[in-house]
Amino acid sequence: MTIAMPARPLRLTLRSDDHLPPDISWRIDDGYIRANTWNVEGESITLGIWGPGDLITPTGCGVTPYELISLARVSVEEHHPSESDVLDFLRDQITQTTQLLQIHRIRPAEARLLHLLRWIGGRFGRISSSGTTLSLEDMNLTHRHLADIAGMTRVTVTKALTRFRSQGLVVRVSEADLLVPRDPGPLSSASLPFPRTLRHEPPAHQNAGIRTP
Repeated sequence: MTIAMPARPLRLTLRSDDHLPPDISWRIDDGYIRANTWNVEGESITLGIWGPGDLITPTGCGVTPYELISLARVSVEEHHPSESDVLDFLRDQITQTTQLLQIHRIRPAEARLLHLLRWIGGRFGRISSSGTTLSLEDMNLTHRHLADIAGMTRVTVTKALTRFRSQGLVVRVSEADLLVPRDPGPLSSASLPFPRTLRHEPPAHQNAGIRTP
């Protein structure tokens, strides 16, 4: 008699900018994945970003092309999601895409980048009374990656970050970490309204019982 051994889940390790098969459900053990499509001009459009502990499932949203791209070194494991898992992912996908579309409508471009940094910090950063700290190094958020996500050029991102630091809109707290203070300074919400949906608690913070300031 032959005893069938249970199939082991597939595990993958990816480098930055590697592609993850989008037709399989994955649990992220380490690293960050972004979902991308692009328009007829070939411009990249980011639909969402997921990090450690998050589940990614095939969306069935009909968006083509649809790519899952690693931001940094990523470890994932194949996962068999429940119906509830799939629904939770689809809700998160829709929420993220909506929020990113709102950010893309912000003008000028520098204000858009600042709001994007706050959004990323709200999902993956450390929130304190001083503001939100995020690690660009851990997420491998290079100026090129930030430019792709924000719909800007790399040069514009570099110039904007330099100006933000000089004006105290962001503060370098280490070689890898940036603090985005709670007080937005000259780019205040009075002149540039922050999309209301972005004030909602990120899913990760809700699960941890953390309230976003």
